[in-house]
Amino acid sequence: MRFGAVYPQTELRGDPDAVRRIGLAAESLGFDYLLAYDHVVGAVHEGREPRLWGPYTERDPFHDPLVMFAYLAGITDRLEFATGALILPQRQTGLVAKQCADLDLLSGGRLRLGVGVGWNYVEYDALGQSFASRGRRADEQIRFLRELWCGEVMSFDGEFDRLDRGVVIPGPAHPIPIWVGGFSAPAFRRGVELGDGFMFAGREWSHAHGGLETLRSVAAEHNRSLDDFGLEYLALGAHDVDTAVEHAQRWQDAGGTHFAAVSMGAGRDSIEAHLDFFSDVAQRLGLGQAT
Repeated sequence: MRFGAVYPQTELRGDPDAVRRIGLAAESLGFDYLLAYDHVVGAVHEGREPRLWGPYTERDPFHDPLVMFAYLAGITDRLEFATGALILPQRQTGLVAKQCADLDLLSGGRLRLGVGVGWNYVEYDALGQSFASRGRRADEQIRFLRELWCGEVMSFDGEFDRLDRGVVIPGPAHPIPIWVGGFSAPAFRRGVELGDGFMFAGREWSHAHGGLETLRSVAAEHNRSLDDFGLEYLALGAHDVDTAVEHAQRWQDAGGTHFAAVSMGAGRDSIEAHLDFFSDVAQRLGLGQAT
């Protein structure tokens, strides 16, 4: 199983030194990858109808994950990068294709693109995209991205995107894996039909394990083998080292392929506190011992 660290950006006040220190530490501690969430616009929740149900507000800072990863790619050698998840339907597909191709090329093939559809309709409005059609658009975008990364002149005529004999060059260093995240039936279907893996998240172990069982059922209905399919658990509720290690072991026993440790949500108020958590988790998991 591969192990990652989730960048704790909502608790580090947008500090650029935190990006550098945590990125370098993730590599030196032996983590395989660094994962980052995505939000372009924070929004005030009060006084809205329909209400915003997600956890983040106008007070939570987010770095753009692709920009942050481009910076970190220049100062690391081995560390891989995963978006978890890029809110794909609110972004221009061709631009995402170009940014990801360059990031993957310049990093030496270290990008995994995790995508989701999000919950913040204010963010969609700000970026000029439809919130109502985000699911259908995500389905089309995943297919379009794969074609755009082929490195050859192609045409595409979809419901949301069109291209007449165009090409994205240079292309990525390798076929960029696209993983799907979410909690709903459409998300599980999207992952099975279109993804290379699925990202599960939950504050309780039962949330991730229940999602895994649901995904396996959906895969069986679609005759999709999961032998070469990635299964990642973002352990949102594993706030202490003992719980994080326990959840990692349980995920591996359940057949998981990736585990991402999360330091947020436990009142850690400094770069050092987050680094101490990741260091302790890495030591307990035996990461980096081979090197």
